Amino acid sequence: MKVVVIGSGYVGLVTGACLSDFGLNVTCVDVDKEKIAMLKRGEIPIYEPGLKEIVEKNQKAGRLFFEVKGDEPISEADVVFLAVGTPPKDDGSAEMKYIFSAVETFSKNHKKYQVLVTKSTVPVGTGERIEEIVAQEHSKETFSVASNPEFLREGCAVSDFMNPDRIVIGCNDQKGLKVLLDLYEPMRKANAPILVTDRTSAELIKYASNAFLAVKISFINEMSRLAEKAKADISKIALGMGMDKRIGPSFLLPGPGYGGSCFPKDTKALLKIASDFGVPLRIVESSVIANEEQAKFAVEKIVKNLPKNCENPTIAILGLAFKGGTDDVRESPSLKICKDLMEKGFKLKCYDPEASVNALKEIESLNVVPSIMDACKDSDIVVIATEWNEFKTIDLKAVKEVMATPVIVDLRNLLDREKAIEEGFKYDSIGKVFE
Repeated sequence: MKVVVIGSGYVGLVTGACLSDFGLNVTCVDVDKEKIAMLKRGEIPIYEPGLKEIVEKNQKAGRLFFEVKGDEPISEADVVFLAVGTPPKDDGSAEMKYIFSAVETFSKNHKKYQVLVTKSTVPVGTGERIEEIVAQEHSKETFSVASNPEFLREGCAVSDFMNPDRIVIGCNDQKGLKVLLDLYEPMRKANAPILVTDRTSAELIKYASNAFLAVKISFINEMSRLAEKAKADISKIALGMGMDKRIGPSFLLPGPGYGGSCFPKDTKALLKIASDFGVPLRIVESSVIANEEQAKFAVEKIVKNLPKNCENPTIAILGLAFKGGTDDVRESPSLKICKDLMEKGFKLKCYDPEASVNALKEIESLNVVPSIMDACKDSDIVVIATEWNEFKTIDLKAVKEVMATPVIVDLRNLLDREKAIEEGFKYDSIGKVFE
């Protein structure tokens, strides 16, 4: 089976590489000439554990290819995935011009029966609209349009693709469905759960899933604020909640808010979709508001913990990515905090093991340094903003020696409070009150 993935960004590249590892012939197509040139050289444009190895393996095996135009591979493909970006517009709705441009490319090269699949997160009704566009030039007997949303977590996307919680296939005809079931046969044999549904339901499953997880994060963050006021321990509250099988422990870690390419974009897009249908989604709306407030709460906590009578304090920010394990800074709560602190006139020194280059693209004036110790040197407060593993094992003794004043604000609750205090730090975290 021959497969083409249009779009070689985060979703497209992981999808294409992993499908080629099943033994399929896969061509990833992208209009970005520089990105395709990098990939042909074996260079990976994003940081994702395990991705470089799987790309190299399948390039050498002659199963994975990268092209700029891809007209010939598209015309010969059995399945074509659309994995281009759907960034948010000013009103929160998804920008669909890249999707429809890819559909036009498909239609121009369509010559035989093919299945066209949306892997990107797209609004309800997109599959129907794509079908209408292609049907203007081709008989409906020659193609099927399906929805196969991705559920990849940045930082463990390769593992998530290979060991999925579920594979959702939304297809309204049996011929297209059979092709996709054949494509996923290796995963079916590995007992991966596959949900077959109609196309519209599949489109909405993606939005509903991300919105629910966003709500769960916003909920525990709001509870963390209450816990501080009530002098309770949010870590114990989250543990007690998570022990209930109906709730589960996932996504109950308090922090400075959610970010990334999915939750902020998809919650707002879902609100716009619901508004278009005349259906208010009050819970999702509240989660968006709560998330915006959490970053402001984090800034207030930082400012409150600055040493008294300290003129022109310097703040060390550890972590710029929206989460550990990725170089993605889109909607990063850390960058929101940095912008707010800079607007207040504070001097920052920032460190991230992978995301510094991308962070500078977002905030050109950001002061980025090459190591934890460089960030901490002569700083009056250290803020842990991203849950990188290396921050969990930070050398507190060495950090204290280079700081101007030993203060830590742990926005990810990574460190052992008792150990920090033993080393002479003033320590504050999220959702806990220490007398």
